[in-house]
Amino acid sequence: MGRFKNRIKELRIERELSQQALADKLDVNKQTISQYERGVREPNFETLLALCDFFNVSTDYLLGNESHTSRLVNTEERRLLDSMRGAIPAKPSPLRIPVLGRVAAGIPIDMVEDIVDWEELPADMARHGEYFGLVIHGDSMEPKMSEGDVIIVRQQADIESGQIGIVTVNGDDAACKRIMKYADGIMLLSTNPKYPPMQYTSKEMKDLPIRILGKVVELRAKFE
Repeated sequence: MGRFKNRIKELRIERELSQQALADKLDVNKQTISQYERGVREPNFETLLALCDFFNVSTDYLLGNESHTSRLVNTEERRLLDSMRGAIPAKPSPLRIPVLGRVAAGIPIDMVEDIVDWEELPADMARHGEYFGLVIHGDSMEPKMSEGDVIIVRQQADIESGQIGIVTVNGDDAACKRIMKYADGIMLLSTNPKYPPMQYTSKEMKDLPIRILGKVVELRAKFE
């Protein structure tokens, strides 16, 4: 699959498609296409055939097989592709997301290289946004979240008051906190009572700044 990431990017650019546009054509999310092009995820067989059908190329060409330089779909593959049309769609494969050791302020999530593990999400869940995993450090969110636990985060720039999110403050690395909103500011709460609330005015939120990166949607506790 080493050459696959280059071929899919070349074909996408040749068609003058953005990653989001190609994702929409294949009924997947943009993160999936990004992971294909960075070589951190491989398509399942059904998706591979769908890509071949869309770009009208053979699997050998898409996979970068040097002994098959023709871009044309061969007869056997054409029969497979044609049989897929009108058939019951195959069950979508799970989404494999990176678990990050830390999220540095100011660096886009898909550019973070501190990947310590991988987690799988159900395909239905993956259709509702882009996700990443993050390792919990420290004890500020105990007793529910402990050192070494993994949280699943849906990327979004805002969340509702009272929800737990990932936030950066004044350029520091991202932290997990319960976010309470008020008319004149925001409060970041730890669940461990030994840590006092952190309260900021609307002006401080803008000046520091305070940036919400996503909402925590799942906890995957690690047991020794």
